Amino acid sequence: MRKTVIDMPPFYAMEVFERAQELERQGQQIIHMEVGEPDFPTPNCIRKAAEKAIREGKTHYTASLGLLELREAIAEHYLEKYGISISPNQVIITDGSSPALMITFSVLLETGDEVILSDPHYACYPNMVRFLGGIPAFVKVNEGDGFRFNPADIGEKISSKTKAIVINSPANPTGNVLDAQAMKEIASLGSIVVSDEIYHGLVYEGREHSILEYTDKAFVASGFSKQFAMTGWRLGYVIAPEKFVRPLQKLMQNFFIAANTISQWAGVAAIREAGPDVRRMVEILSKRRKLTIERLRKIGFGVAVEPIGAFYVLANAKNFTDDSLKFAFELLEKTSVGVTPGIDFGRNAEGYVRFSYTNSIENISEGMDRLEQYLKSR
Repeated sequence: MRKTVIDMPPFYAMEVFERAQELERQGQQIIHMEVGEPDFPTPNCIRKAAEKAIREGKTHYTASLGLLELREAIAEHYLEKYGISISPNQVIITDGSSPALMITFSVLLETGDEVILSDPHYACYPNMVRFLGGIPAFVKVNEGDGFRFNPADIGEKISSKTKAIVINSPANPTGNVLDAQAMKEIASLGSIVVSDEIYHGLVYEGREHSILEYTDKAFVASGFSKQFAMTGWRLGYVIAPEKFVRPLQKLMQNFFIAANTISQWAGVAAIREAGPDVRRMVEILSKRRKLTIERLRKIGFGVAVEPIGAFYVLANAKNFTDDSLKFAFELLEKTSVGVTPGIDFGRNAEGYVRFSYTNSIENISEGMDRLEQYLKSR
């Protein structure tokens, strides 16, 4: 068996989630705050577009780059929202943002190449890099600095082996959003930037920026799962510099053929029709965010800086534990509340726990009541 697979750590958010599902099958009522999955139904206009595609027999392969109508809609969206002019031919449609990242790293990395990542970071980034023979180079981001990914610290980490810098704004697990100046400075460092923009559209203060506003020496990976409540539809995309499109296309042809056709037609409707639905979801998520932060602080978790994007709070749990993995499973078994251990997101996140506020106000309140009662008596 391949050593990189044997050595790969599990995705602990999913480990907690899968144990929670086992407990649910045994009759327990679990409050899910461990997975980044919006509880909203997929907007009706999107579902109708999928139904229409099925009725009209649009159920066969698309081109490996994806449905032209969807690639055109994505290009139009980036022009309208960010003022960025990209060709639809620079857009490659994928089965979710994870495959988008995987094929991006696949065209960039040779064995021994380094990829600069923040710590904390999305759990799967270093596993993808290592699987492809690359080496993650970590830059610590700290709670006292609002978990800000500092361009100066990134610059110090760049070496002759650096192949890319990965940014994620809004960020998982911290909810941090990079401002325009930070984006400009990161772009000016000269390395290729891989920008994970999956949480765009989910910002509660100010606005998010795309790396393509500041450089064309960049890849954007994004998708429809988060802002459109389409996690199970498995639809994402890469926006790539033109010279990389053909290599990415060959990867799609050989490994995936093409993304799901019905989901692609649904994606066209998502971009062009679902804006009002997204705005309503963001309003609800903002209320949940405020409640979650308020209750966590009351219980005794540390939230020094309030997250302003995505739908997570990375809370300091050092009052309760120095082993976040053990603590997360303890909370699940004792309170039936699912949370994600900080260690999932890097060594610098040990002692923290991530709470996802993608559940109802009622369920978040119930979950916090359970945690407060248990931790007081613990």
